[in-house]
Amino acid sequence: MLRLIPFIRMAVVSLAVGTAGAAAAQETSYPLTIKHAYGETVITKKPERIATVNFANQEVPLALGVVPVGFARATFGDDDGDGVLPWVAARLKELGAETPVLFNEGDGIDFEAVAATQPDVILAAYSGFSQKDYETLSQIAPVVAFPESPWSTEWRDMIRLNSKGMGMAKEGDALIEKLEAEIEAVTAQHPELKGKTAMFITHLNARDLSKISFYSANDTRVKFFEDLGLKMPKSVTDATEAGKYSGSVSAEKIDLFDDVDILVTYGSPDLVKAVQSNPLTGKMPAVERQSLVVLTNSTTGNAAMPTPLNISWLLKDYAALLGEAARKVK
Repeated sequence: MLRLIPFIRMAVVSLAVGTAGAAAAQETSYPLTIKHAYGETVITKKPERIATVNFANQEVPLALGVVPVGFARATFGDDDGDGVLPWVAARLKELGAETPVLFNEGDGIDFEAVAATQPDVILAAYSGFSQKDYETLSQIAPVVAFPESPWSTEWRDMIRLNSKGMGMAKEGDALIEKLEAEIEAVTAQHPELKGKTAMFITHLNARDLSKISFYSANDTRVKFFEDLGLKMPKSVTDATEAGKYSGSVSAEKIDLFDDVDILVTYGSPDLVKAVQSNPLTGKMPAVERQSLVVLTNSTTGNAAMPTPLNISWLLKDYAALLGEAARKVK
């Protein structure tokens, strides 16, 4: 049975079992149709057993007081190796819930494990699975897939679509308003970010810097820069292909990115030295002035990917790192 439990820490959005949950059930008309990249999903009645696949989709029901029957095991930034990121673990504790079934997606979606949880709906508004995977999941339960391109669903849309699939669209809108207020409060403390340009480079290989791969203007990490007051460099916009969340160029064309004020990437501290000493990447203006933010494989590394629960946990630290880099821009 689906569990609706009041918010404990989310003061702006207050959902109680007997009021908001019941109101949502009354206000949502069924059958409910949700359009996405693979067509339309029809949900005939309010789901009671909710499963999620791929990254962070479980955070929408959890933020709204609903404990999923199963969700994907965390692999990046999971400091204690239990498969649950700390903000997710904290929310489960607040809700008085045990950790649900964790799906191991190291080799792709574990369809048998998902089916074993007997879900009424599968939430995956932020995802990148294939149409074949979608069709397989749809044999288990109705699926809320990504709206347009793989791995490109902005955090607000992830909340809107997943909450709609739960029959809790109004609660999802209230959650978005709460998070927008938090973001506004934090960015107000970092006026140095406003108007600076930022580029997010994918994992760099310190041993081979011959190619620069980057997240495109379609990626959620890059879209999140705008929430923080940063601008998108024209170089990244021009290099973005329709429907692609990433791109790459030869390091010989590194001067294309001279309009970048701040560089953000994943990696180890040793990566900074390699980038600075490389004859090509070391000439990037952002690298020369050390406006480089390197996110390690830790909880902080998840800050760049905004999710319903990690924004409250990590935004201040992330904004501080970006602010330090921005202050070096003359």
